[in-house]
Amino acid sequence: MPHPPVGEADVEKVFREEYGRAVAVLVRYFGDIDLAEDAVQDAFTAAVQRWPSSGIPPSPVGWIITTARNRAIDRLRRESSRDERHAQAALLLSNEPSHEEDAVPDDRLRLMFTCCHPALAPAAQVALTLRLLGGLTTAEIARAFLAPESTMAQRLVRAKGKIRDAGIPYRVPGARELPGRLRVVLAVIYLIFNEGYTASAGERLVREDLCAEAIRLGRLAMMLVPDDPEATGLLALMLLIESRRAARTTTDGGLVLLAQQDRGLWNRRLIEEGQALVRHCLRRNQPGPYQIQAAINAVHSDAEHAAATDWRQILQLYDQLMAIAPGPVAALNRAVAVGEVEGAEPALAIVEGLALDRYYLWHAIRADLLRRVGRYQDAALAYDAALAWTDNAAERAFLQRGRDAVRPH
Repeated sequence: MPHPPVGEADVEKVFREEYGRAVAVLVRYFGDIDLAEDAVQDAFTAAVQRWPSSGIPPSPVGWIITTARNRAIDRLRRESSRDERHAQAALLLSNEPSHEEDAVPDDRLRLMFTCCHPALAPAAQVALTLRLLGGLTTAEIARAFLAPESTMAQRLVRAKGKIRDAGIPYRVPGARELPGRLRVVLAVIYLIFNEGYTASAGERLVREDLCAEAIRLGRLAMMLVPDDPEATGLLALMLLIESRRAARTTTDGGLVLLAQQDRGLWNRRLIEEGQALVRHCLRRNQPGPYQIQAAINAVHSDAEHAAATDWRQILQLYDQLMAIAPGPVAALNRAVAVGEVEGAEPALAIVEGLALDRYYLWHAIRADLLRRVGRYQDAALAYDAALAWTDNAAERAFLQRGRDAVRPH
């Protein structure tokens, strides 16, 4: 029976879904991040060449891992300059099943804690994990950090070198060091989710694979540390945001803002699970940034329609967030709530006091507020700036509509 046609897009889908797992397994086999990345890249190149004629195998990730492992072994055999004991140990390890038993038997979580080791700078921890676990490109990670791509490339190279030179172990930390290490892991998971929920580039607004991966990792993190309220809060936050995904785009992929969404499309199962987690956090009374943001999204999910949204409660929650975790992005989101409660003028004053000119949402929010106060020429310029800072086709189309709406004034 002939197999369905296979194109590069099919291989790209497998790459997005399974890259992190394949790299993590290869790191466990060989203990070398660069070798693992190169081997997995080679395996996907081979898939592009072979799968169109042979078809996608029953276990695509199994094929990728096996092919990558064989490529890595061949490379070790060829490179006589490597330490012979290192090469032989890697070859032996790669041919034996792992009997390693951790609290969470997941290679990706082990790799994440390796990337989030305290010997690395916090920004490097997050960037490296996004690269290795999420399969994001350097350009995508740079956008997540609001940083130049060249800076991010150097940061990734230095981080991998540090792991190699310092002999940072590939394992889940012990009970004593786990709480401190968890914070960066949670930040990584949330950045992966954000890149999936609003892709920094491409034709689609959402990359469902990254959202699913972030939620999966969030569940693992909560299972690993069930008594940490921030791990619970992060999972609640992602579930509540994810619950709105079906309503965020039109049938042709256009962006739909929260106020215009068909709330009948919201996923009630995810909302109920997220709200239950928020209530659990509230009972603990140990507020943190993820828990507060989850509570904000729970308030949104309570409203049957946009006009019923309790913006005063949302503003109070943003005030609490700014008290414990102040930052320009939190202040920008708070300004949106101020705009709903107090009006566009006070919100605009807050926005213009923030140093976020490399962040497209700052320009987009500022453009909308300028439009609301009747400063159409300034709004047009702000829309232009927002367009310059996003490569996502759905966002660009939405911003262009806003730009066109203020053009005649």
